[in-house]
Amino acid sequence: MLSLGIVGLPNVGKSTLFNALTRGRAQVANYPFTTIDPNVGVVEVPDDRLTQVARLAGAEKVTPAAVQFVDIAGLVKGASRGEGLGNKFLSHIREVDAVAHVVRCFTDPNVTHVDGTLDPVRDMGIVETELILADLDTVGRRIAKTEPMLKTGDKKYRLELDILAQLQESLNSGRPARDMDLSGERLQLVEGLFLLTMKPMMIIANLPEDCTDRLDEVEEEIRLRLGVPVIPVCAELERQLTELEPEDARAYLASLGLERSALDSVVTAGYRLLDLITFFTIKGPETRAWTVRLGTSAPKAAGKIHTDMERGFIRAEVIQWDLLLQEGCFSAAREHGRVRTEGKDYVIQDGDVILFRFNV
Repeated sequence: MLSLGIVGLPNVGKSTLFNALTRGRAQVANYPFTTIDPNVGVVEVPDDRLTQVARLAGAEKVTPAAVQFVDIAGLVKGASRGEGLGNKFLSHIREVDAVAHVVRCFTDPNVTHVDGTLDPVRDMGIVETELILADLDTVGRRIAKTEPMLKTGDKKYRLELDILAQLQESLNSGRPARDMDLSGERLQLVEGLFLLTMKPMMIIANLPEDCTDRLDEVEEEIRLRLGVPVIPVCAELERQLTELEPEDARAYLASLGLERSALDSVVTAGYRLLDLITFFTIKGPETRAWTVRLGTSAPKAAGKIHTDMERGFIRAEVIQWDLLLQEGCFSAAREHGRVRTEGKDYVIQDGDVILFRFNV
């Protein structure tokens, strides 16, 4: 399950957004550290393809993919040195797959800004700097541990120190680890450090309600400046949508010229960050969505369902979801030669509907 950590300075709208995304009840208040222990919510991944495939199959049970949102306490300047919730905050980030950094882009006299004035670029820099400083501490401790090993004469320790030195230099220049050109042994070593700035990151620009007509413009401004995916949202608007019936919420969004909710946008961006795709299965009364990484082989995908299916994998019968809809049912698609038989080397494609054959 994809796990997205919602981070940012205090009072930027993290918990308001979390509640809107999960229909949860995270504490929301006008002071820092309202959220001390992280709030966790699991929500269904919106996917109209699953709805259509399930309807075609006459499914009695529809099981969507899910994403976990973690509302992490607000970070402050000096967190890497223990300020605020310090190490507790940073440890919570280590546990998620990707980071959704909420940046305040609204003014509100009733909601105090932790640094007194509105400055989204400065705020983004504070969070990124604290994560980089925490990573520098991690790298420094690894260097101190590796240097004595040079006495063994093993060349791997010299290589490791060279990589660590390059990483340290890059971090000192203000570059997150994810921006380094890493592959092979270099990538393997850096991944083993579990650095905070190796986490894929998106920026969520929390805008005032009167900026909903500028979402695309704001997104482009921030994306070009930071080079990371940007999702412009209005957390307060999303909170209001949760109080409406689904049909009324869709109509309200349409009246504002918006095609989809923040949940759709954030989940889609999260999937792209982590190279995730979705395939579907139809088994008896249940139609289900499954999430795997791009490049996953058919046996590995079968293993997501049950380990016995991976061990005993024989073949996969595959059709894209839209072709299945055109044919009307799996049996008709098979008769017309639209269902492909794929072996162990087949790489799962986004939107595949698959029937796995295996030996028990």
